[in-house]
Amino acid sequence: MKAILLYKHGSPDNLQYGDFPTPEVTDGKVLVKLHAAALNRMDLFVRVGWRGLKLEMPHILGADGAGEIAAVGAGVDGWQVGDRVVINANLGCGKCDFCLAGEDNRCNNWHLLGETVRGTYAEFILLPPKQLYRLPATFDFHAAAAASLVYQTAWHSLITRGNLRPGESVLVVGASGGVNTASIQIAKLTGASVIVVGSDAKKLELAESLGADILINRSQTDNWSKEVYKLTNRKGVDVVVDNVGTTFPLSFRALRKGGRLLTVGNTAAPQFEIDNRYIFAKHISIIGSTMGTLKDFDAVMSLVVAGKLKPVVDTTFDLKDAALAHERLESGEQMGKITLRIA
Repeated sequence: MKAILLYKHGSPDNLQYGDFPTPEVTDGKVLVKLHAAALNRMDLFVRVGWRGLKLEMPHILGADGAGEIAAVGAGVDGWQVGDRVVINANLGCGKCDFCLAGEDNRCNNWHLLGETVRGTYAEFILLPPKQLYRLPATFDFHAAAAASLVYQTAWHSLITRGNLRPGESVLVVGASGGVNTASIQIAKLTGASVIVVGSDAKKLELAESLGADILINRSQTDNWSKEVYKLTNRKGVDVVVDNVGTTFPLSFRALRKGGRLLTVGNTAAPQFEIDNRYIFAKHISIIGSTMGTLKDFDAVMSLVVAGKLKPVVDTTFDLKDAALAHERLESGEQMGKITLRIA
């Protein structure tokens, strides 16, 4: 099969389009012929590498993918060749206490496609059937791939962990990324009001089209947390979605007493300084999570295929042009998800 192969960490030039053995179908597994994959910031981090990361080279990036079943292993029921599917990249062992309790994203032997095991920048992938969600006949593969990781991540953070309720106020730090565009829509679907802080007018227009109620252009204000405070009658918001990290100090100030800060990542930096006085004085809860459970995935993908949540696709590149796709993602100019077309 054709795949994008990473032989060593570094720049986008290290992504090589070439041949790799097609996975052999084994008992209890399903072979999926991929038609679309989608990029995440995690792909950039893995490509560059970090201390302690040990991968079997060549590595194949990519968590998100959608396509059709090409072969079914012995012992698999309910699936057949030709079924259209989208992939859940969150890999739990299915045996540990967390998995048995339905908390597979906390699995003791947890893996993520494209991060610790080979992923979806390829023509085929072999997976357990529990990782698949059945797609309607007319649903677009690229929209499905664009939704799978970010929507379950945002759903688990806002709904399962954050316990977002109708009538609450949500601040989303960032206007155009995958998790943020998902968070805006999920918050609005829940009945919350949404404030979005974005870097420019074009990205804020996208946020507004997704349902954001109030827009703040951070390039036009020295301190957006003060703007949030003014706009909420000096009360602050109930929830902040902050996956930047270095913006935590501003997010603390924007929260009301008893507010929750939700985070699923750190696009700016993993280490930064915070003022602990805001946390205890304002009774702030910091709630972190990674990905979502199998139950979360089914719940949110049902809303996606029903059209109640609409994935935003920025640009589509051919698989062989994955390096160009990485350059676009690194530029920060994308408006939604970048996808790969797998012929």
